[in-house]
Amino acid sequence: MKPGHTGWRHLISATDYSLRGLRAAFRHETAFRQEVLVFVLVLPLAWWIGQGPVEWILLVGSCLLVLIVELINSAIESVVDRIGPERHELSGRAKDIGSAAVMLALFLAGLTWVLLAWQKFLG
Repeated sequence: MKPGHTGWRHLISATDYSLRGLRAAFRHETAFRQEVLVFVLVLPLAWWIGQGPVEWILLVGSCLLVLIVELINSAIESVVDRIGPERHELSGRAKDIGSAAVMLALFLAGLTWVLLAWQKFLG
């Protein structure tokens, strides 16, 4: 274990680092801002579409998963960009794989919302 913060101090420091990360993503990442906006707009719909707590958590959780994967993708892109501006096959591959992860999370969220909305309105 690293010397320094332990216990409550560690928890407070970790929370501070996490909040800084969220602020940095919101400030510097357009895709993250767009996804946060969509999340805020559809959150009330989750209460209406979801029929019980399990459906609600599926709707909200799928959106949170998109935000989580976007944060990881942004972190990968930042590290790759930090290494250097020159094009490299592995750098491009890392960025493409991160982007693919976001795409799959978006697909999962869309599928979840469509199927639960279908069930509520047409099922």
